[in-house]
Amino acid sequence: MKIVLATGNAHKKIEIEDILKNRNIEISTMKDEGIFVDIVEDGITFEENALIKARAVKANTENAVMADDSGLEVEYLNNAPGVRSARFAGEDATDAENNEKLLKLLKNIPKEDRRARFVCVVALIDEGGREYIFRGECEGIIANELAGEGGFGYDPLFFVESAGKTYAQLTSEEKNKISHRAMALKEAGELMNRLSGGQR
Repeated sequence: MKIVLATGNAHKKIEIEDILKNRNIEISTMKDEGIFVDIVEDGITFEENALIKARAVKANTENAVMADDSGLEVEYLNNAPGVRSARFAGEDATDAENNEKLLKLLKNIPKEDRRARFVCVVALIDEGGREYIFRGECEGIIANELAGEGGFGYDPLFFVESAGKTYAQLTSEEKNKISHRAMALKEAGELMNRLSGGQR
């Protein structure tokens, strides 16, 4: 079974291949397939944005398509930044600017009020056009300062108590066991495995 990812990001392809390894699935990207479409992510939920991306790519291929939308929800901020996680500090904000804004908003806020979760929603459209949604979450706390060199986005601020580390301090292997994306992809992978006729 061939899956076209609604992304041109080679790093995301590698991450997804690692999580979905040992399954009878070939992973490709929009760029690999020569699909170049301008996708406007104007949904108000992760589910809506994931489907927007998946449908846009599916319109250009007969293969199955997968898209994901993810972000950070901070309880004290009424689940902001949410779907605007990448644009929290502005449309062209850098990771550093987004993290700086988050730290300012949570300045002097006690640990018990810094609960947060990373959310990932995966949308899968099979060859026949049937749509499926999978959601994964990872609970954590927003740290008082950046820690770790790995990952991207809010990873250096997202502290996972069960691991005793921020996302940015986890190895890829550790992260792929607990991350929000891993949780959603593993569920999606079970379905894809059935659709493709089992493991290699």
